[in-house]
Amino acid sequence: MLAIRLPAETEERLARLAKATGRTKTFYAREAILTHLDDLEDLYLAESRLLDIRAGKTSPVPLENVLKDYGMEG
Repeated sequence: MLAIRLPAETEERLARLAKATGRTKTFYAREAILTHLDDLEDLYLAESRLLDIRAGKTSPVPLENVLKDYGMEG
């Protein structure tokens, strides 16, 4: 179960979309989360990795090495 508070304008837009399409607001909220969750997880991982690099806890991997490791060298 999930309850979220949205800005009034967003709530109104969501309600209009739901009414115009015959779908529920829940349907569109679920679709938005499923569509963007991977991107948000990737962003968090990238930010975390950047902080570790800046703190000297790890080092970056050159693109050439990544391409070679995955057989994509050109």
